[in-house]
Amino acid sequence: MSDYYKILGVEKGASEEEIKKAYRKLAHKYHPDKEGGDENKFKEINEAYQVLSDKSKRAQYDQFGQTFNGAGGNGGFSGFEGFGQGGFGGFSGAGGWEDVFSDIFGGGRSSHHQEAGRDIQTDIEITFAQMVSGVKKEIKLYKNVVCDVCGGSGGAPGAKEDTCPDCHGTGRIRKSIRTILGTIAQEAVCDRCRGKGKVYAEKCRKCQGEGIHKEEKIIPIEIPAGISSGQTISVRGEGEAGKFGAPSGDLFINVHVLRHEKFNRDEENNIISEEKISFAQAVLGDKIDVETVEGRVSMKIPAGTQNGEIFRIRHMGVPFLRSSGRGHHLVKVRVMVPKKLSRREKELISELRDLEAKS
Repeated sequence: MSDYYKILGVEKGASEEEIKKAYRKLAHKYHPDKEGGDENKFKEINEAYQVLSDKSKRAQYDQFGQTFNGAGGNGGFSGFEGFGQGGFGGFSGAGGWEDVFSDIFGGGRSSHHQEAGRDIQTDIEITFAQMVSGVKKEIKLYKNVVCDVCGGSGGAPGAKEDTCPDCHGTGRIRKSIRTILGTIAQEAVCDRCRGKGKVYAEKCRKCQGEGIHKEEKIIPIEIPAGISSGQTISVRGEGEAGKFGAPSGDLFINVHVLRHEKFNRDEENNIISEEKISFAQAVLGDKIDVETVEGRVSMKIPAGTQNGEIFRIRHMGVPFLRSSGRGHHLVKVRVMVPKKLSRREKELISELRDLEAKS
């Protein structure tokens, strides 16, 4: 049997956030729509996540070990590891057995079976300037969308609805499962009508009765100012469309900020750059033009500035993502010492040296 923790690469005591992070990383890597994707591996990852991200399913899985199977609509156990030899203590009383086997062997009490759409992960690159100002982008995806002919019902327009021949209109069927206690009858959602009790006399030709079909879709997104490289934006309901009116999955966009040739960003949302000044400017002081994300600004260099000294231009850094305000622009000055000097320059520097020695 599969070990869901090993599949996601997390420890048994992993937090919900750690499980979600591991799932997103693996789902992005193995998504079948990507080059090098692996559909079987992707399904395995989703199966593990569906169990470990659900508190009740995870508790059952942790309690019953590898015998728990949380995937699919039917669920179930292939054995009973975890129960003591003394029997099934704690499940006595009216309705106890019914509830236990309802949980163990699936069936549920829902009258409809909804196959929700899968989440989608994708990547997007933005420039440093776009990170600072925020930007609107469009993402083009080839994915399952709700059929525009049948509206997701799966039936041809105007087609008559008939009683499902498999479940005779109940929406549920009974199956027999062999266990160590013998054969147990299990009630499950009808596969043909998916719990509706009705089927269409004619399927929709565009989606072949699935209610969804593949189509290229352009999705507008807004990337907020101040986002960090590696952060993820979620767009609810823009993943794969669910079948027969089931909810769509979500879209997760991993943002990557391209490096800037001059600017860097620190952890406090400051922008850092470097400016070169001459020896004379450092000694005597001056004003220089500094390039910022808002354009060029004038900055004062005081007399006696040292090499490597840092000056601050207030509130011209990166905006804070979850609050108002922004960081600063920090300018590190680099004093350039000339390698070649004229005779007159050498004389002046010699005079300066002599003056310093006398002072």
